[in-house]
Amino acid sequence: MANLLALLDAMVDNGSTLIVIEHNLDVVVRADWIIDMGPGAGAEGGTLVFEGAPRELLKASKSLTAKHLAARLA
Repeated sequence: MANLLALLDAMVDNGSTLIVIEHNLDVVVRADWIIDMGPGAGAEGGTLVFEGAPRELLKASKSLTAKHLAARLA
């Protein structure tokens, strides 16, 4: 995971724009902007739950990602 994060950081540092679809919180917390779809998977998903900066995501009460991220940062 450390190699992947270093690669993503290097690409951003070089001016690239990245779009990453990921559930790993190490990747999510490094994002500049998050689009969180849900509220669940499969037939339960497909709705925009949140869009914004990672710190703002923590305030999104309907986001499962927010709950996991808050627990990780605590």
